[in-house]
Amino acid sequence: MGEQALYEELIRQFSAFGAVRREMGRMLPGDCPAGSAAVLTLLARHDGMRMSKLAELLAVDMSVTSRHVAHVAERGWVERSPDPADKRSRILHLTPEGRAQVDEMSLRTTRILAERLSDWSDDDVDRLTRLMARLRASFDDCRSAPARPAPPPGPEQTSRTPANS
Repeated sequence: MGEQALYEELIRQFSAFGAVRREMGRMLPGDCPAGSAAVLTLLARHDGMRMSKLAELLAVDMSVTSRHVAHVAERGWVERSPDPADKRSRILHLTPEGRAQVDEMSLRTTRILAERLSDWSDDDVDRLTRLMARLRASFDDCRSAPARPAPPPGPEQTSRTPANS
């Protein structure tokens, strides 16, 4: 498989992975859409952060982050307290109810993964986990790094490639 075809197949797999994400999203509690789940999950890992840091970690605009935070705060899953260093800012913390919600989401998603990957070996699941972490690490600085120019067309490149379409 030529390099171009290899990456085109990877792109197809990324697109198809959307179905996996949607299925995982259907496992979330009805009053906790994906954006809210992302907020709760990040706060479970990094409790006590400013909204600006949360927006950065979510890689979304502050207005979007604000809507997600309002949603989880209305349900009592997050509390917003004044930042002692800057009274205009708020620090976000999970409440005990928020922690319970994170635990429930974790249980549900773990169950569906265990069910769907029941015919995979532990080594295969571990290998996938390591490869996904490596892929993510390759893109960690993509928002702050300057855009890299596309590589010049190779001999195996066809006329219908992302660079030419």
